[in-house]
Amino acid sequence: MPYAAAAVLVLVIHLAFVLFVVFGACLVLRRPRLAWLHLPAAGWGVFVELSGRGCPLTGLENLLRLRAGLAGYADGFVEHYIVSLLYPEALTRATQCVLAGVVLAINLVLYARLWRRRRPATLPTHTQAIPAPRPKKPK
Repeated sequence: MPYAAAAVLVLVIHLAFVLFVVFGACLVLRRPRLAWLHLPAAGWGVFVELSGRGCPLTGLENLLRLRAGLAGYADGFVEHYIVSLLYPEALTRATQCVLAGVVLAINLVLYARLWRRRRPATLPTHTQAIPAPRPKKPK
């Protein structure tokens, strides 16, 4: 039974990581220091989808499921849990590329927004207008 609980824990962590990869830039808009965690995570997510490699968490979850006497799954986490909810057909290479593009596009838009908000304001062409001389009062 501890293996089954550990497999569920890995599943929850994996799902949280996938959500962080896709939507973490929203958190970065509020807390810019999270970019140091999110950018590598998003890069990993895009790499996994484009390269067709599996995530190590999928292997760990399968190992724990098998040790608990449960069936593992042959495809990856995204294919098994997420894509099966979104798409009735099996995951194709083209779909993986689309998913990677969606992750990349969401993050590029949100990081561009963050960059525009955080860049310094542009300086005016002249720092101060010189006041016009006042007319002298007649004596």
